[in-house]
Amino acid sequence: MTTPKASPSHDHQPLSNLHPVHQHLPRRPLWLCRVCAATWPCATARMLLRVEYGTDRVALSIYMAGQLFDATADLHRLNPDPAPDPQELFSRFLAWTAQSPA
Repeated sequence: MTTPKASPSHDHQPLSNLHPVHQHLPRRPLWLCRVCAATWPCATARMLLRVEYGTDRVALSIYMAGQLFDATADLHRLNPDPAPDPQELFSRFLAWTAQSPA
């Protein structure tokens, strides 16, 4: 009898072991980039996400819609008055996913 393989999640290395360019991830609840401190997704994070999702823009849009949902809740909790600007958040998280890479 063979032993079961470890789940795929155990095959991934910890984020701290990744090359710094791949660590452009959000620092919650502020939603700033962990590396460059720009609003997330920063330009590098957008580029990495485009590479990761390739031509599957629908999947990228769905992923970023989830991030927008979480960011809206976090940012509203941190600063309810004035609340985060919905148009700015939409542009920041979703509008760029439908555009062709420059």
